[in-house]
Amino acid sequence: MLPVQALRQLIARGALSAQPPIREDQIQPASLDLRLGPVAYRVRASFLTGQGRTVQDRLEEFTMHKVNLGDGAVLEKNCVYVIPLAERLTLPQGVTAVANAKSSSGRLDLLTRTITDGGTEFDRIPEGYHGPLYAEVCPRSFSVLVREGQRLNQIRFRQGQAVLTDAELAALHAIEPLVSGEAVISEGLGFSVDLKPAKGTLVGYRAKPHTGVVDLDRIAHYPAPDFWEELHSSDGRIILDPGAFYILVSREAVTIPPDYAAEMAPYLAMVGEFRVHYAGFFDPGFGHAAAGGAGSRGVLEVRCHEAPFVLEHGQIVGRLVYERMSERPETLYGAGIASNYQGQGLKLAKQFRSA
Repeated sequence: MLPVQALRQLIARGALSAQPPIREDQIQPASLDLRLGPVAYRVRASFLTGQGRTVQDRLEEFTMHKVNLGDGAVLEKNCVYVIPLAERLTLPQGVTAVANAKSSSGRLDLLTRTITDGGTEFDRIPEGYHGPLYAEVCPRSFSVLVREGQRLNQIRFRQGQAVLTDAELAALHAIEPLVSGEAVISEGLGFSVDLKPAKGTLVGYRAKPHTGVVDLDRIAHYPAPDFWEELHSSDGRIILDPGAFYILVSREAVTIPPDYAAEMAPYLAMVGEFRVHYAGFFDPGFGHAAAGGAGSRGVLEVRCHEAPFVLEHGQIVGRLVYERMSERPETLYGAGIASNYQGQGLKLAKQFRSA
């Protein structure tokens, strides 16, 4: 994985470019925030571009209408939009890219994926790609007010194979504990759900089905009870409702050492009729003492499918896949940069306040 200083080199070489030019505050320890362009296209359905075709070709097939984002516009719940991004890539050989939703996008249940010309996968960009980037956005729980220049997703870059094997992960954990409690290592570091909090009975939140619009620029503005129902448990279990969206928290406190990054991935499809959001990316320094952390919980964005499902305290629901950085980043998550979730526990998106 390429760190912040390597990203600056890609920008200087023109491999990463944008109009308007890339801002310094877009550059994170191991990723670059991507900005929405001035228009959004309301489309009939989500799509992949396909080899030999451009996103613009597909937009001509699927666009219903165009929305101007310059003065702000509402993206309606359960509608699909494609938004050209300000950034574009001219990737050198040997460098690939992967994108994912930013933390606040995930916590708003705002499905955000990156698509490219000729793309056959969401969020994965092959070496040598030259072309524009687009965000596919589908608000799932709340309609949202967005504006040109806002950042819903981020991109990071790889050279070669970076993923740690289970043996390498176990060796790293022996030197520097990556998780509080026992480490469950199987194709990554397993983490479980916390339904027995140390204080009180609040274990999570469930999105209310009929709410107002969330303006993404309004920080700590919306009273949480207007949008979220508190979930309490006295026996370490909850029942997930089909189609509902939940914010829960991991039982374990997680640490990402400065020379590594991590990505949240599904554990096993067979463990139950639910999905834990797995586009989460953990920057170098997340939860690490050198960056002002002392282990940080992983916030879980959970959606239940098809049938009600009993979720119990300590049940493993996902895993963290650790990757090596090519070198230690000059800045770490939480260390002197605007990091909203360092040292976090159970926490809603930054637009909400407790009362």
